[in-house]
Formats: sequence, C-alpha cells, structure tokens
Amino acid sequence: MVVAVTVGVTLNKNDGKDSEGKGEITASVKAVKDVCAPTDYKKTCEDTLIKNSKNTTDPMELVKTVFSVTMKQITDAAKKSQTLIELQKDPRTRMALDQCKELMDYALGELTNSFEELGKFEFHKLDEALINLRIWLSAAISHEETCLEGFQDTKGNAGETMKKALKTAIELTHNGLAIISEMSNFVGQMQIPGLNSRRLLAEDVPSWVDQRGRRLLQEAAAYSDAKPDIIVAQDGSGQYTTIHAALKDVPKKKNTTFVVYIKAGLYKEYVQVNKSMTHLVFIGDGPDKTIISGNKNYKDGITTYRTATVAIIGDYFIAKNIGFENTAGAIKHQAVAVRVQSDEAIFFNCRFDGYQDTLYTHSHRQFFRDCTISGTIDFLFGDSAAVFQNCTLLVRKPLSNQACPITAHGRKDPRESTGFVFQGCTIAGEPDYLAVKETSKAYLGRPWREYSRTIIMNTFIPDFVQPQGWLPWLGDFGLKTLFYSEVQNTGPGAALANRVTWAGVKQLSDEDILKFTPAQYIQSDDWVPGKGVPYTSGLLAGNPAAATTISRSSYASGSFSSFTDTNGVDSISPAASPAASLAASLETSQEVSVKMGSDERIVTMISKG
Repeated sequence: MVVAVTVGVTLNKNDGKDSEGKGEITASVKAVKDVCAPTDYKKTCEDTLIKNSKNTTDPMELVKTVFSVTMKQITDAAKKSQTLIELQKDPRTRMALDQCKELMDYALGELTNSFEELGKFEFHKLDEALINLRIWLSAAISHEETCLEGFQDTKGNAGETMKKALKTAIELTHNGLAIISEMSNFVGQMQIPGLNSRRLLAEDVPSWVDQRGRRLLQEAAAYSDAKPDIIVAQDGSGQYTTIHAALKDVPKKKNTTFVVYIKAGLYKEYVQVNKSMTHLVFIGDGPDKTIISGNKNYKDGITTYRTATVAIIGDYFIAKNIGFENTAGAIKHQAVAVRVQSDEAIFFNCRFDGYQDTLYTHSHRQFFRDCTISGTIDFLFGDSAAVFQNCTLLVRKPLSNQACPITAHGRKDPRESTGFVFQGCTIAGEPDYLAVKETSKAYLGRPWREYSRTIIMNTFIPDFVQPQGWLPWLGDFGLKTLFYSEVQNTGPGAALANRVTWAGVKQLSDEDILKFTPAQYIQSDDWVPGKGVPYTSGLLAGNPAAATTISRSSYASGSFSSFTDTNGVDSISPAASPAASLAASLETSQEVSVKMGSDERIVTMISKG
C-alpha cells in the first residue's frame, strides 16, 4: 500500500508526462528525481539517493534511504559535538556543544521512529502513521534548530563548525518532511473508504495504557482510591523529600502508568523527566501549594534551553495541580520555568510563573487545560503543536519600556504540523503591569521563526493589547509566511479593525476553524479522554466572554478526589468564571498614562539562545 501511495505521488508530480524521451536518464535516476520532486533541497536529495540507493527503482526503498542517511548524518554530527567539547575551554561554548549532543540524540530518536514506521505501515492506520511521521520530523527540525541556537554569544568557531556539520542532516530532515507531507496530501485526496475513520470514542482509553492505568483513568473518582507509586514530601511523610531523588525509582521504558504524588511544599530543585520515563503522572496539592522553583537564566551564562526549572522529555506525561516557576526576574532575560518535549502531554490545573520565556513548549503535542501562564516577553514560546483550553495568560511588569509580546511560536518549515491554539482563554494583566501598560505595550505575539503559527479563538482580549494585535520580530521577517488568525474573540481588545494587515494574517472559514480544534489539530480524542481532565474536543459552545479558568486563589485543595470530570460538564461556566472577575478587577486598577518611549523594543529583539 505504501509503495502504491509513493508511486502515486511520483505519478502525480509528473502529471502523466512521458519519461522515456530522455534515454540518458536511467530508471533508477528517474525514480530518484520523482521521489525528490517535492523537496526544497533537491540537489542534496538527489545526490544522496544516487550515491546510497544501490540503483533501486523502488520508491519506498528510496524514501527509507533518505531517512537512513539522515540518521547517519545526525550521528556524525553528535560525534563531532563530543569531539569539540573535549577541546573547548569556554563554559558557554561547552554547554552549547553538550546541548547539541543531547538534542542530536533526540533527533536521532525521531528519525529512528520514522524509519521503523515506514517499515510497518498498516493499511487501516495509514493516516495515523503519516500524522506521527510529520510530528516526529517536525520535532527533529526543532532539535536541530535548538542545537544551533545554543551558540549565540559563544566564543570561537565551534558554532560555525557545528553548523557545517549539521548542514546536510538539516537539509535531509526537511526533505524527509516534504516527502511525507506529499504522501499525506495524496492519501487525503484518495478518499479510500475506512482509511481515515479510526478515531477513539470519548470513553475509550489509548492502547498504550496498562490495566492499572485503565482503572485509574476510567473510574469516576480518578486517582481518589489509588495509592500513588511514590510520595514526595518535604516533612518526611513520604518515601522521598525531593522530586529528583524520587525519579531515580521511576520505571524506564515501560508502558506502565506511574503516579508520583508531590505533597505541598516549595521544592527548590531542578527536575528532568528523561526520555525513558514515559507514562509518568505528577500530582500536587494545588498550583499555589506544590511549587517547583528555580532561577537559572541566560544572563548568568546558561543557554535558554538549559535554564528550565523542569524539563519534560518522556512521552505521555501528565501533571495536575502543580506550580512551576523561574524566579530569576525580568533583569535576567530568558529564564524558562518549564520546557516540554513530551508527546501527548497533558497539564491540568497547573501554573507556570516567570518573566521572559516562561513556558517553552519545545516540540511534539501538548494539551493544557485550566492553567495559568505568566510572564513578560515571549512567555509562551516554542515549536510544538499545543492547544490551550480555558487558560489564563497573565502579563507581568517587564523592564522599563519593554514591549510584552505574549507568544512567539517557532515553526521553521511550512510543512511542520505545529502551532499554538488558544481556545476559550483569558488574557489579563497583573496590577504592576497595568500601571505601566502605556509604556510597556502588550501584543498577542510575534514570529520567532518564519512560519510561526498562532490561532486565538473564543478568548477574552483586554484593552491593553494593542489595536494592531501583533508585533514584528525584526523588519519584515516572517510577515509574509507566518500564519496568525483570530476567531470570535471578545473583550475591549478583540476588535479587528486596526489589526496589522500582513500577508500572513488569515481570516479562516468555518471549515478551516474546525481544523484547529483539539480533536483535529492534535488528535486529542485519541489521548485526552479518560484522564480526569475537563475537555472539549471541538468548538466551544457559544461565544464565551472569558476563559473558564479558576484563579490561583480559588483553587481547590488539590486532593486526589478533585479530578472527577472527564468531559467538561462540571467546569465553571464562562459567565461565572473567577478568571473573568479577575480580569475585570485588574483592568480597573490604577493606570499611569505615559507616552510610549522610543526605546520600547530594546529587549524585544533579544533572540533565543
């Protein structure tokens, strides 16, 4: 079937033209040119396949060859990084190289998954396989880009050396995504009965969940009767007093739901959920009671990627009732509270506090429900496919005259299946910010990379969000290629009349809007239902005036019995939302009207290292 699809793509690209007219083109070279036709780096694609494909004309084998050679290139780049580390004395450069090695290992994993998936396609799961391939390849591109970004402000030529070492790998990764995207487009046009019909019902549980996990996730009082696998408590009432120590006993690479209950306390430690720690669940006593806190930052010589208080790499991660923070402050520039690379990760009733670059949704798919994210500049950034449902985006006071763009999505390739979707959220400002809102103007976001994608729907936008809505990154960078859209938002800042008119700002049809609902955009019907998390898979009912998020002071105690709703029927109505009241009260705080300073964007141009 896959061979048929691949052949179909090549035939489609050639549009029936006779290929026998040029006798000098052999059958194998012709096959190579067909497979490489949709790619951006055709010469790299063709040269690679002609050299490594052993004259095969099998299009599926050629596609596999693209992936196998890419894997080798990434492996070689990782070795180069290790060699350079051993020769390097500058601390920031050593960190950047070590970061590169880590990220190349992750990228290799994405390519390995993709290569294995190509070898086991099943007809009835073809659409699912192609979706996964695009997610994995998008993540690989993010890993490669983050590797190179780490060399900002480093000494010597290590950055240029790694850029050269990764050049072919990067081009081949983009080529692989182009080929898979072309296959996906062709399959979508085929309309084969039954091919695209496999979707879990709301009451189903994903196949990877073990029997114990099924019981935990399906019971009406989710987790209430379950004994956690590990308890962390600073007062000594659990098995561990630190989260870091507890993670040493988490099973590695097992399809087993593993619950870590973290009792109330301020945990000043750095936590990493490694790639091998899959199906891990963190449960706290509330985002204002169980707090994980750090203060690493860019100004102190640490790459943005490595500043995270909590880093989550293992897939299928869930966090409930926990606060995460980076307390470095605005003066320290980039300082991440949480970095997420986990696929199919869920955050419910959590809080993310920081200043610049608070929440780094780096790659893969995530779902955030009833969460609060606070910060100053780009405080929600990354290259994931993430949906934020009923969340609060809280703008904080920045340094003097800094602008406050809320989002900075970083899609590098237009074929990546990534972007931010905000659904039924509330944008609000802390009182300290509202006092300086005239000189530190807020915007919905700006394009970190060329194909930045952000959709804001059914969200409350206050008056301090500027009428133009969006902020450029630098000059006209990305303004023609980004993808921004606003849909049925409310509030004094939601009017579209004075919005920027960049080519990349879109007006979506009703059909297009549906594509950005959770079920379609991140396939969340397959992995969110049954987790004890309020969830709407499609469009929100009506046109809410604000999010249904609970304010920090209104959170329940966070006991295990507090997550009982699996379909959203018990969530707070928009009209009664404490967040709506919070936003209203904050907007009436005393304001200081000062003409915008000419140096407003001094720090908004700081790129992400």
